[in-house]
This record gives sequence, C-alpha cells and structure tokens, in this order.
Amino acid sequence: QVQLVESGGGLVQPGGSLRLSCAASGFTFRSYGMSWYRQGPGKERELVASITTDGRINYADSVKGRFTISRDNAKNTMYLQMNTLKPEDTAVYYCNTFVGFRHYWGQGTQVTVSS
Repeated sequence: QVQLVESGGGLVQPGGSLRLSCAASGFTFRSYGMSWYRQGPGKERELVASITTDGRINYADSVKGRFTISRDNAKNTMYLQMNTLKPEDTAVYYCNTFVGFRHYWGQGTQVTVSS
C-alpha cells in the first residue's frame, strides 16, 4: 500500500533553513508526480510545490526563490529545501501523491519559524 513519511521539521529562527524529506513506498515512485502542501494555524491546506515525473516544477508565489523541491528516484524520496524562512511559513507540511485515482498524504511534519 502507498505510504508517505515526512521528516525534517522543527523549530527554526526567521531567516533560517530546513530540509524536509518524504520517503515513499508501495508504488512506483518514479512514475508519479509528487507535491508538498502545508496547513498553517487557522488556514486552509495549500499547495507549496510540485514536481512531475520528468522534473517539471511549480511553486506557490509565496515561496518562489526561497524553497526548492527535488526528488531522488533511486531513493524513492522527495525533498523540500526551505531557505530564508519566515514566521508565515509556520505550518504542518504534508507530502502528497495521486495514485490509482486517489490522493495519498503523509502524517505531516511541523515547521515552526519563531525567534
């Protein structure tokens, strides 16, 4: 069965960096697009970044120039490098894929940006 496990979240000061990872299993990772979403306190879940099977990338305007999404098909893992973090980036970050006509989500990893 499809499993997505996020890691790498934590508490960081404004201007700092974090690297999130999403370890995938239960499906042919290289054959599916992958995405990062986030949900801040009192906010709707929103798309942060996505990457297709052939490496095409899309970012939310709020993170362009600061975040970088990537994938390693040999390791069945997706990453999100987050630089110049701001307090408004505070959220639970979720890994997502769409397999067999349904969405799958990880359990999420908390990112808190605060001084």
